[in-house]
Amino acid sequence: MKIPKTENRADAPFWESNSAILCKQYPGLLEEITRPGGDLLANEDMQIAISASGAPVLAIRGLYVHSPRDPAREGRRLLESINDGGGPKGPIIILGFGFGYTAQAAAELAPERPVIIVEKYRNLLQKAMELRDMGKLLLKPNIAFVPGGSGDGIHAALSLFENASAEKSAPFVIRNRTLVDLDAEWYGAVESRIRTWTMRDDINMATLKRFGKRWVRNLSRNASAIRDLPGISRLASIASNGNEPDAADGETLPVFLAAAGPGLDSIGPLLPEIRRRCIMVAVDTSLRFLLGKGVDPDFALVVDPQFWNSRHLDRAASAHTYLIAESAVYPPALRLPFKGVYLCGSLFPLGSFIEQRIDPKGLLGAGGSVATTAWDFARILGACEIWIAGLDLAFPSLKTHFKGALFEEKSHAESGRLRPAETWLVHALRDGLPFPAPANTGGQVLTDRRLSLYAAWFENRFRQFPAIHSRSLSAGGLAIAGLEPAETKNLLALPGRRAEIDSRLKAACSRIEADFFAPEETRRRAERYAGALVSLLRGLSTIKRAAEKGAQIAEQAMRRNPPPAEQNRILAALDEITRAITESEVKEVAGFLFPPGEITDTSGGDPFHSYLKNAARLYRSLAETAGFNAEAMQGKSPV
Repeated sequence: MKIPKTENRADAPFWESNSAILCKQYPGLLEEITRPGGDLLANEDMQIAISASGAPVLAIRGLYVHSPRDPAREGRRLLESINDGGGPKGPIIILGFGFGYTAQAAAELAPERPVIIVEKYRNLLQKAMELRDMGKLLLKPNIAFVPGGSGDGIHAALSLFENASAEKSAPFVIRNRTLVDLDAEWYGAVESRIRTWTMRDDINMATLKRFGKRWVRNLSRNASAIRDLPGISRLASIASNGNEPDAADGETLPVFLAAAGPGLDSIGPLLPEIRRRCIMVAVDTSLRFLLGKGVDPDFALVVDPQFWNSRHLDRAASAHTYLIAESAVYPPALRLPFKGVYLCGSLFPLGSFIEQRIDPKGLLGAGGSVATTAWDFARILGACEIWIAGLDLAFPSLKTHFKGALFEEKSHAESGRLRPAETWLVHALRDGLPFPAPANTGGQVLTDRRLSLYAAWFENRFRQFPAIHSRSLSAGGLAIAGLEPAETKNLLALPGRRAEIDSRLKAACSRIEADFFAPEETRRRAERYAGALVSLLRGLSTIKRAAEKGAQIAEQAMRRNPPPAEQNRILAALDEITRAITESEVKEVAGFLFPPGEITDTSGGDPFHSYLKNAARLYRSLAETAGFNAEAMQGKSPV
């Protein structure tokens, strides 16, 4: 890119050198910060002064953004807690760049940690590049900028550095108080996105602790289905007729996705007309709604393993609909009278181990909600246009789902004089820690942390696949970057293509039937399945024995207090056991239910004894989880 000239070169001594680095190191950033329009601070609101230390400082509307005495020292002082070992150990996030003194201190004092710079006003970034030498900061690896816009780029930046830190931890946030207070709502929305991001691991661990054993039991009962059912990879590109999706290609079919939010109600009367024009994909929670309107979707997705989730399919199976399922779903769901069943790739190590050795099914994205998986399935179908109804991810008019959803019917059925249905609604609205957020039609709407986590997944996925146009038909839902608000009249203006849709689906499914269920292919899969079960059980048994032996060695050593020479032999024996476990092909399966636990602090005590105590507890836990998986899979006939 040609570097833009500034108005007065004498007033911008570092612009050329900083811009050259931006062009080389940060593709697209220079164009972004010099782009006219958007989030810009008026020139008359900015005042430039020289601090007592001789460094330039910025004031906005008379309020100093940095110390007027020594801004560089102030920046270093804000980073002192990092050097002192306090605070989270993840990426450093700078909210409000100003002239970059804090960001430079972070690069200098914590060189091993990623730094994410968030600044609403793009022309402040440009002004800093003009007046200060930013070379050392810009040349440091693992630096990311989130300039202006809605601030949703913070999730992309955090994704970029997810594995950059040696220790997985929450980000360390440093706020420039003047800039944050100046635009409290904008920076507040960014901080909400950061909190959503940091919640993910807590939510995943709590879910695993509560439901992990149920997932393993379901998988053990569904193991033969991995052998006997085809995968969604065989449905790839149906919408694009086997070609790469192209919005200008008239052969590409649009996809309609029915999520289960309250916005689905408004689309109900139009469903027959939508079906004439689109491949229809429903989530399990919305399937009943579509069937109640006399419309059979082409596909319905179920991925949640819980029993109560399977109840969404009660009296809702359709002989004209293909079920797309994950292999850990509640087992009876796979036996319902749908037109056919296809599996997506397993999200769990046990299912993945079997699947990879028999017949890989094709992975779908998992963002915590069946709607996220359904969108990814529409992408796999080859759609370049995905029209979505019911993806509100909010509570417009304090509604939680479409009218007549299973949740609502259950609350009415269980209501009584002392516990009316409204009590359930209050809990649904309150328990997710609700907060107001921007709505897709302007203004604000109530959402919560769980729904905003789903929104973050969608925003990230939309950025990854910019060629796919996702359009929301539900007004009043949460504003999601990359999801374009659309009117139903635009969808209804599309030509009717139901005959073509049915023809493509029939041809694809007939081809899959002939290939997947051919006698010779069925025989080979049965052989691979039998071999996978033998390898799995043998590996789990080996890990269980090794872990029990390791725990026994550690526990005996703790009781005896051995001399230093024997301590070295014990450590070598435990290292050998650990190496054997980590080299096992089933280590992910055995470790799936493995509780992380707390590691005992070795400071101030006997390090050897502390190590033994930790090792004994970890080995016992691993032996227990390996044994649970082996017991669940025992007796699973390869026939």
